[in-house]
Amino acid sequence: RYEEREDFAVVMQPFFRNTFLPLDRNGKPDLSFFAADCFHFSVRGHAEMAIALWNNMLEPLGEKQTYNNFTWDRSKLKCPNPEKRFLSTLRNSGFRSSDPDLAKTEPSVPYWAVIVAAVAGVLVGSL
Repeated sequence: RYEEREDFAVVMQPFFRNTFLPLDRNGKPDLSFFAADCFHFSVRGHAEMAIALWNNMLEPLGEKQTYNNFTWDRSKLKCPNPEKRFLSTLRNSGFRSSDPDLAKTEPSVPYWAVIVAAVAGVLVGSL
């Protein structure tokens, strides 16, 4: 949808796809990465996710890291360099679509099928 635009891009950042729960020295979950509710991240957890997200934005498509190693090490923070000064997008990573006119392609699922499935799901769920 946005591939032909030069002023906007949407890029999936997969840094959390294959991440495992961080463990402490005893092999138990390291709760220092989580808030008191054990569901949301703590300041430490947010810092780790921010580093992983930033690194993913600098990595070109096809080379993005899909995990976070929770090492609490600021030296793993990547920086832009003269060869790659920008956040990586489909366009500047060298990927292009073989279909030059994306606006004329038909969606694979008709819009009404999504509405019917949503209504059916609500009805079945309420029963």
